Amino acid sequence: MSILRRSRSLPVVLAVLLATLSGYAVVANWQQAELVRGVAAAASDADAYQKAAFLVTTEMATVQAAMLDPRGNERRKMLSVHAEADAAMFRMATIDAEHRANAEGLAVQHRKLQMVLVGFLDELDRGDRGAARTTVDILLEPAYESMLDHLLQEQTEHLGEYEKKQAASLHDSRTSVGAVLVVFLLGIVVLIGLGLSRRAHRRQVERLAATDPLTGLPNRTAFATRLGQTLPDHPTVLVINVDGFRDVNEQLGHRIGDLLLVEAGRRLASLVRQDDDVVARLGGDEFAVLLHDDDPEVGEVIAARLTEAFDTSFVLDEVTVDLEVSIGAHTAREGEDVATVLRHADTAMHEAKKTRAGFHRFREEQRQDVAARLSLLGELRRALDDPGQLTLNYQPKVAVDTGELVGVEALARWTHPERGPISPADFIPVLEVTNLMHRFTEHVLLIALRQARAWLDAGHRVPIAVNVSSRSLLDPDFPGKVAALLAETGVPGELLSIEVTEYALMNDPDTAIEALHRLLESGVKGSIDDYGTGYSSMTYLKVLPIAELKIDRSFVLDIASNHSSRALVASTVELGHRLGLTVVAEGVEDQEAADALREIGCDTAQGYFFAKPMPAEALTERLPATLLTA
Repeated sequence: MSILRRSRSLPVVLAVLLATLSGYAVVANWQQAELVRGVAAAASDADAYQKAAFLVTTEMATVQAAMLDPRGNERRKMLSVHAEADAAMFRMATIDAEHRANAEGLAVQHRKLQMVLVGFLDELDRGDRGAARTTVDILLEPAYESMLDHLLQEQTEHLGEYEKKQAASLHDSRTSVGAVLVVFLLGIVVLIGLGLSRRAHRRQVERLAATDPLTGLPNRTAFATRLGQTLPDHPTVLVINVDGFRDVNEQLGHRIGDLLLVEAGRRLASLVRQDDDVVARLGGDEFAVLLHDDDPEVGEVIAARLTEAFDTSFVLDEVTVDLEVSIGAHTAREGEDVATVLRHADTAMHEAKKTRAGFHRFREEQRQDVAARLSLLGELRRALDDPGQLTLNYQPKVAVDTGELVGVEALARWTHPERGPISPADFIPVLEVTNLMHRFTEHVLLIALRQARAWLDAGHRVPIAVNVSSRSLLDPDFPGKVAALLAETGVPGELLSIEVTEYALMNDPDTAIEALHRLLESGVKGSIDDYGTGYSSMTYLKVLPIAELKIDRSFVLDIASNHSSRALVASTVELGHRLGLTVVAEGVEDQEAADALREIGCDTAQGYFFAKPMPAEALTERLPATLLTA
């Protein structure tokens, strides 16, 4: 039986028993000429044990409440409740002369729990809820249950003695009536205490339902309730996300992840204004702060303070973890409900996360941006079902020294039936943050491979490069889907190249390397796109199963006139050749850039100087000819 159930059932048993016996004694007093003389002493003993049992039960409930809410009133009252119960135990030992040795033993046992309670409070203060739970389960709960069993047994024996003395001492009825009335009134007091105990228990259950069990902070439901109560005052809400928490869970395990969340919640709660602000855990690695201020500057000051709190490393089970947070803020406006305020703060948080700004405040135009993105996303879903909307253009890739066609890059084009052409810069970012990107990538690959098959049937081997987002590359099923599409179209794997950015590779290097190896098993080549704009490590570059480096256009545009750009391109070409890679220059716009690339020894180039992206039909007409005539 758990301590919580005992705390509910024991007062009921004692109250009913005491009230029954007291009522019986009163009835017996009116039926008999006199009551037993010793009833007062017996009642006094029973009262002492009853009070001790009641206070020990209260102490148990206080320990449980402190476990649920380490910063609540119960935690602060715990030692004073223990002291009150301790006094009652020793008073019980003083009154019960007949069983003093047993009573004193119980009192001493109870007093020894003080050091255990001090240790328990220290564990709560350190945020070590696991150790605190162990102290409750192993030390405190068994001790309390044992004491309550003995107290109940002793009280039962004293009530038995009361009945014997009633039968043996009928000559002092008036004194006995007074004593019995006292016992009866005590029973009433216990019943009143029971009602209060039930009310306290109900409040405890309600508090538990509104508390996050891991951190002890208010949960999303409680936070929403508090926010709803303060909406007329236009409060500010901060939504906080722990950046990189998923990696901690995956790499270090859920125990470290849980400890991190507990410590993160403690840090956040320690830095807000204790009397006014509310810190809650919304779920997962997201927290929220409710600020009772409509001044935006207050929110920014608090957000800066919370951000700085994460500058200090987390030391968890001798593991050191460094993490940052992304914070979004929104101040409630007239007419906004709880869901709207939370949604706007969450939108701002995701913007801060996307731009790596750390903090972002929601703006009205973001509401419009979100609506526009959602609308565009719906139209993209319909476009994937309409073969006429999403098509591919192909930009030639030529050998710098000869001008011969060595391949093409497939570029997605969207022609909306009402709005006309929509730039990839407008719809690709929308796709990249949704799972619709997987379907879009398969759609592009299928169109490209079908075109490669058509060129093969016409006698042309044209390698095709397709850009792939990090979301698709890191999908465990992606290499298998590519292999299935190659088999479906009958295109050799060496005619397909997958282009990924440095960011996609470095976002999860191990998974990216595994995916590229699996693609290579199908003959598919890997290529790093926009090289030079990211932060790829030389160590990873050395082990990546890739065949090509594509130098970003920003370094190529002024290569003929800017010595720094020329030096960077030349060093990249040399690095690529030393690693056995083909080097491609993007964005070649003029003859001077082409000449400079030829002098440097760059292998391949693409850009408007050679040819613009064009439909497959236009490129097919030019396949037999040399594209570079200069």
